[in-house]
Amino acid sequence: MPATIAWVSDGEQAKPRRRRGRRRGRRAAGPANPTAADAATTETSDATVASPTPSSGNGQPRPGKPGRPRSSRRAPARLRTVHETSAGGLVIDGIEGPPETQVAALIGRVDRRGRMLWSLPKGHIEQGETAEETAIREVAEETGIRGQVLAALGSIDYWFVTEGRRVHKTVHHYLMQFSGGELCDEDVEVTEVAWVPVGELPKRLAYADERRLAEVAGELIQLLQSDGVAALPPLPRTTPRRRPQTHSHTRNRRSDDAGPRQSGPRTNGCGPGT
Repeated sequence: MPATIAWVSDGEQAKPRRRRGRRRGRRAAGPANPTAADAATTETSDATVASPTPSSGNGQPRPGKPGRPRSSRRAPARLRTVHETSAGGLVIDGIEGPPETQVAALIGRVDRRGRMLWSLPKGHIEQGETAEETAIREVAEETGIRGQVLAALGSIDYWFVTEGRRVHKTVHHYLMQFSGGELCDEDVEVTEVAWVPVGELPKRLAYADERRLAEVAGELIQLLQSDGVAALPPLPRTTPRRRPQTHSHTRNRRSDDAGPRQSGPRTNGCGPGT
């Protein structure tokens, strides 16, 4: 009798029997009622593992590291920004004569390095003043020279930090004609005052912006001599300042008891114009 072969499909194959036991991640089931000794042993073991005591090489416990103190530094305070406006002028004596006879009134200040820096006289616009009025007043206060405004030279603006403030300053400059007075360094902020030939202004002026203004002044003087005052560009319209403004520094004057003032010519050029 031929043998009979029974085919078993994959779905009918016997699957391996799963063994019962503890699952991963679970602790093995212990006795229902552990003895007191076993419980004490378990608690002691858990406590030992949970809080190990560091020790040094000689068996002594190592001292704990002190906590790092928090930094007491604070973010730097933000500086308050203020806007200041000033005005000044380039006063020319002999403006109607030949270039070699023309001189300009400059002021000199000594910087922190001990250098003498020459610049144009200027100062803050006070409440109720126009820029032109401020230019006339500041030139007279810093140099002793009276001048008449002829034309605008241009404006310069720059930034600096002082007294905990960030200052944005704008200075309006004017071309002025000498009308009287004598050079005098009465202002304590001014070290020297002097008449400087117009041809030497590019070498004498310390700041590049003011040297460019001197070039503009030379062009206006040529226009004035060739075509007259009417040919000069009209002055920009300005209005009196309505509110007082902050001052980046305090201006002081010499007191009357500072000693007698020197009269006559001085080494700083004190005296009338040409």
